[in-house]
Amino acid sequence: MSRRCRPIFWSIFWGVMLFFYGGSTALNQIQTKPNILWIYLEDVNGWFSTYGETLIKTPNIDALAESGIRFDQFYTTAGVCSPSRSSIITGMMQTSIGAHNHRSARKGYRGQTFTKYDRNILPKDVVPLPIKFRNAGYWTFNEGGKDDYNFEWKADEFYDFVRGQGGWGPQSFLAGDCLEGNTEGKPFFGQIQLGGGKLKGVSKVTDRSRVSVPPYYPDIPEVREEISNHYDCLIKTDFQVGQIIESLKEQELYQNTIIFLFSDHGMRLHRHKQFLYQGGIHMPFIIAGPGIEANQVNTNLVSAIDISATSLALAGIGIPKTMEGQNLFSQTYEKRTHVVAARDRCDFTIDRIRAVITPKFKYIRNYFIDRPYMQPSYKDNWPVTKKIRQMMADGHLNSSQLLFFGDHRDSEEFYDLENDPHELNNLSDEKQYQLVLEHHRKILSDWIEETGDLGQLLESDIGLGCVLQAWKDRCVNPEYNRLREQM
Repeated sequence: MSRRCRPIFWSIFWGVMLFFYGGSTALNQIQTKPNILWIYLEDVNGWFSTYGETLIKTPNIDALAESGIRFDQFYTTAGVCSPSRSSIITGMMQTSIGAHNHRSARKGYRGQTFTKYDRNILPKDVVPLPIKFRNAGYWTFNEGGKDDYNFEWKADEFYDFVRGQGGWGPQSFLAGDCLEGNTEGKPFFGQIQLGGGKLKGVSKVTDRSRVSVPPYYPDIPEVREEISNHYDCLIKTDFQVGQIIESLKEQELYQNTIIFLFSDHGMRLHRHKQFLYQGGIHMPFIIAGPGIEANQVNTNLVSAIDISATSLALAGIGIPKTMEGQNLFSQTYEKRTHVVAARDRCDFTIDRIRAVITPKFKYIRNYFIDRPYMQPSYKDNWPVTKKIRQMMADGHLNSSQLLFFGDHRDSEEFYDLENDPHELNNLSDEKQYQLVLEHHRKILSDWIEETGDLGQLLESDIGLGCVLQAWKDRCVNPEYNRLREQM
């Protein structure tokens, strides 16, 4: 039997539902609707056994993949949490709804309360998923409390139950708190936030001498520690996924719950998190549950905005025509020819990058080529950053490492992902690639025009003023100068 994903016909799906939950009572009729559970991983690269990792074992995530579909070409829309999470919860590119600047549209953050802030009110036809699920009769919860949405929203409109971050784990779900108030036996749409790469105090079980250091990083103890710690976090994450699945079974919910497991973006190292290289946006994604055929591997290009449309469809909820995401199981599903990702302001660092990924190539467009990739950022106080900056100053980085850590940035980057997975050989000046390069340029320019990419505009003075108030002297980009003079 082919391991490629095949369409799921609704007759088969609902037949499975009725097989498990046949009956004529009102409660049984409600429960034939599947529960939808997102296991949301924070800052996690897909270094799991099911994706070919050999240094560590991740048996629970592997088993989940074997029971459903593993997606091999899943891309998030950004390399940082708030724009990525804003896009996933709406099924819209963050650049289409004004949610592209990291931690924007906030009344306050970093201990600051703003007298004015740049409010981002979603268009009326963009309804976030928790509201759509509640309107359809679902119980909604957010265990772990991570939201990070760059638009106006209210927790009591989104969720029936919310628990604060408190340790980045599934505690309240395991304790039954998430569903305790669900006295009517409604199906649930739930998010369990796992700390993933941000977990603290994990056991050091990975041999630091055995990890593989990508060629774009210097092979130094500080980098090895970062990578090894990520492996340690993944081991803990796999354990937590196993706890969640076991709890579903104990609560007799597993057989009627469709599980989505995915990450919002990559690990925290410099060329991963916040950027649009593979380590920042090429993420793990698994779907498993009733009606999902086991042992499938899907190699189609998938965007994170497809999560929302697919979740709605599996719950039998209509997908708005304006939603940019696609139902991956639709009988009329059309394979994506490309996916797009975007970077805009991250914390106090002003930047603009766009990426187009096709099955073989990646095209990156850099807009601020007067600024190196390693312009000042929130990572500057980390020991690994200080060490790498010192190596830069001392001339101890090789040519592959200087592609990111050097002073120069090309306006265009073009990579053959099949033959250059580390994205080191920029083909944009190679004659034999000019036609395919021009094709990718056109994809991006058409996408900018068709979607009205709001990131092409500079952030408002009010928005930048809030950033300046929160980050103060760390705001060194010239866009802040005029605002600083006014303060």
